[in-house]
Amino acid sequence: MNKREAEIKRVTKETDIFAKINIDGTGLSKINTGIPFFDHMLVLFSKHGLFDIELTAKGDIDVDYHHTVEDAGITLGIAFDKALAGREGIHRYGFATVPMDEARIEIAIDIGGRPYIIYDVQHLDKCIKDIPVQLFEEFFRAFAVTAKMNIHIRYIYGVNPHHIVESMFKSFARSLDQACIFDQRMIGIVPSTKGVL
Repeated sequence: MNKREAEIKRVTKETDIFAKINIDGTGLSKINTGIPFFDHMLVLFSKHGLFDIELTAKGDIDVDYHHTVEDAGITLGIAFDKALAGREGIHRYGFATVPMDEARIEIAIDIGGRPYIIYDVQHLDKCIKDIPVQLFEEFFRAFAVTAKMNIHIRYIYGVNPHHIVESMFKSFARSLDQACIFDQRMIGIVPSTKGVL
């Protein structure tokens, strides 16, 4: 089995981001975006998906967190797309719902090469410390587009914004891990009737 790893360096006038991932890792992470709560979410994404992730981001966070959060999603999505290469032998689909106290989010994904997102999450007008919850929609949208995957995120219930977002990142980690897993019956086979993803 080839190593499913990638390194990406992406620089714009607003952000300078480096990402290194190993899809077949053990959940090790080294994250520094300058946004503590976002770092916390990416660490638990790494841990619960068993992805090894190194991510450093320097962005114009003195202006707003938007560019850094969105561009981190872009860069991580590119890294996953590169690491998955031809996507032979993978499950392709993943589904998870993870409770976090009173909150529960449900996520279904398809890493079949077609970018699309459904983001049905309440409490968009809330902030966690000084980061608007709505910014996480931008992260997942960017990830979906550059990783070429469908991500359907559905709010089941919850009140505390921290719990809602944490359930979201954990559900995403579990569903993406499930979709990336190799199926021994599919070695060398692309999981599509088209023969390509």
